[in-house]
Amino acid sequence: MKIKIIAPILLSMLFTVSCTDLNEQLYDQVEDGNFGNTTKEIDALVGGAYSSLRGFADPISNNYPTCEYVFFLNETVSDEATIPTRGTNWYDGGQYQDAQRHTWKADNRMILSAWRYNYTGIAKINAIIYQINKSTLTEQAKAPIFAELKAVRAYYYYNLLDLFGNVPIVTNFEDTDLPTNSTRKQVYDFVEKELTDAIPYLNGNVVYSKLTKNVAYSILARLYLNSEAFVGVARWQDCLNMCQKVTGYTLTPDFFANFATENQTSSEIIFAIPYDSKAGTVGNYMNSMSAHYNQKLAISATGNYPWSANGMCAQPGVYSAFTDTDKRKKCMLHGDQINLATGSVIMMDNGEPLTYTENLTSLTDAKENEGVRLAKYEMKDGEQWERDHDFVLIRYAEILMMQAECYVRLGSPDLAKPFLQQVVTRAGEEMPTTIDLAFIDQELLKEFTFEGRRRTDNIRFGTFFLPWWEKGATEKYRAIFPIPSSVLTTNKNLKQNPGY
Repeated sequence: MKIKIIAPILLSMLFTVSCTDLNEQLYDQVEDGNFGNTTKEIDALVGGAYSSLRGFADPISNNYPTCEYVFFLNETVSDEATIPTRGTNWYDGGQYQDAQRHTWKADNRMILSAWRYNYTGIAKINAIIYQINKSTLTEQAKAPIFAELKAVRAYYYYNLLDLFGNVPIVTNFEDTDLPTNSTRKQVYDFVEKELTDAIPYLNGNVVYSKLTKNVAYSILARLYLNSEAFVGVARWQDCLNMCQKVTGYTLTPDFFANFATENQTSSEIIFAIPYDSKAGTVGNYMNSMSAHYNQKLAISATGNYPWSANGMCAQPGVYSAFTDTDKRKKCMLHGDQINLATGSVIMMDNGEPLTYTENLTSLTDAKENEGVRLAKYEMKDGEQWERDHDFVLIRYAEILMMQAECYVRLGSPDLAKPFLQQVVTRAGEEMPTTIDLAFIDQELLKEFTFEGRRRTDNIRFGTFFLPWWEKGATEKYRAIFPIPSSVLTTNKNLKQNPGY
């Protein structure tokens, strides 16, 4: 039996959608108390919280975490990546140019997609918590389930804290009132408390793609690493403390094993979003968003590879930041692209060779072959549009790099060496004589290229506000994005972030 509880859901979701379309396709019904009483039923409900991480698409916005909106938002406002307009392609109302130039407005679709991705996941978890609370399970049995669900929800709120700052905190599925803003400090405190309260109940083992103690420690470490940027209070030692609690992981000898089609076997991945095209998962098509339309001929001799969109590329200077001996440099495509069937350089439709260049002559009218391309995740013959590699959210390399950075910031660079040594040695590089924040910043760029986290690093290091390619100085208020204009239209209780 199902009972319809549409009103509370729509009201809790009202500030996430446009005022003209409230037909959210997700969970407009929840099961009554007859469901959620067996282990199988509980697993199905909790599984819904994890499946929400894969995002969704609807007529309002595209909300997959790997898509050209959600993932690209953090990338294209950083010093790492850009989406130049190429002729008539990739203009899309100027939203990517605005991202590059840090002139975005509240109606930018990438910003709306990031908002809706996170709040839709939160709303789904709130509905699941409501359902389990109505079940016949004992309070003791509910405690670890609620802890896991709230920890996943805290991951979404961490994203919102980072991206938007002053966002509503919505936890009650039955609350029909339109929410108001919480301050960034209140959201920060909420994320911290939700995770610390959950940790005693979370699984302490290494469990792939589940919100375990290790994942919670990792998110808290991120929170403390960025604490000064978020709320003005440095918490470097707290970050170190959390990192030192993460156990059971090692760096994979092969850096690219983390991004292989079968990357679920990696000893390094702490948290990932699982994908399996045979199981019907959708939204994992990021590999097709960067390469040129004819790149398939360099991957398959028969061209048996999905269409590519010729979009995101590295900003000038990123590729050359790597030495030629750095193994990680292969995460980008540069130079002549060879047709596997003929052994010659692939030709573009305009008759010119497909030779990727680091230089971009223009943000507004780049050539088809300009810009070094994303190649971090495995690309192979016969691959489908929906990729099977899992999308990596947290790796053990990040835990090592956070500890190194904190020790440098605390004035003990020698203590950073053992952590940096592991990362640098795997890359085939040598440790520098002096370890300082400039070196840490460059290592973060090279280790995590195209992993969707560079904007946060730029803000923490202060480089976000400096001029770079096709961008002047950035105002401080742009450290967070505006609340989407359509959200403000549907919820008059919300106030726009300062400066917008």
